[in-house]
Amino acid sequence: MKFFIDTANLQEIREAAAMGILDGVTTNPSLMAKEGKPNNKETIREICGVVGGPVSVEVVAIEPDAMIKEGEEYAGWDKHVVVKLPTTKAGVKACKALADKGIKVNMTLCFSPNQALLVAKAGATYVSPFIGRLDDISENGMDVIRNILTIYRNYNYQTQVLAASIRHPMHVVDAALAGAHVSTIPFKVLEMMFNHPLTDKGLAAFLKDYEKVRKG
Repeated sequence: MKFFIDTANLQEIREAAAMGILDGVTTNPSLMAKEGKPNNKETIREICGVVGGPVSVEVVAIEPDAMIKEGEEYAGWDKHVVVKLPTTKAGVKACKALADKGIKVNMTLCFSPNQALLVAKAGATYVSPFIGRLDDISENGMDVIRNILTIYRNYNYQTQVLAASIRHPMHVVDAALAGAHVSTIPFKVLEMMFNHPLTDKGLAAFLKDYEKVRKG
């Protein structure tokens, strides 16, 4: 499984990259606004330079032609940019047009296997099912992931399933067990994945024993 980090915070991105386990980054207008930054060439190129892997940059246009124009601009900023489009009728049209030009696309705000099937047929590089938001309304987000993966295997679609709206470490585990290609993880959840009380207890015991021997 590939690990993307879901943030526009450069410090978090640098820390994740320094761990040696970061494959990419997903951003959106809300995450950019949280950092006080719009989608601009300078910021995105800086993120791409740190990551050296796919960086999703989301359009704000809502009409197909405008989405295509905006996507083409973003794709020209850096070779690592993946254009992020909403899973709407307009978004699917723009996805097809951009994919036909060799531009990688991440279809976001996907909530159903039907939507995932449409974006795969349109040539999306990634589809991003939002499992946390599905759980919030008493639907099983992981069932959606599993169903999408089954459909893609049935027809050999090359679109990668990117588990999004990750809320806790078990979402990552469940997505990995289901076979999702990517999880995009908030930094705080990534840090939680390191934690286990037995690791802390064992390390404390090792250090205590070492100190006893060292002091003689």
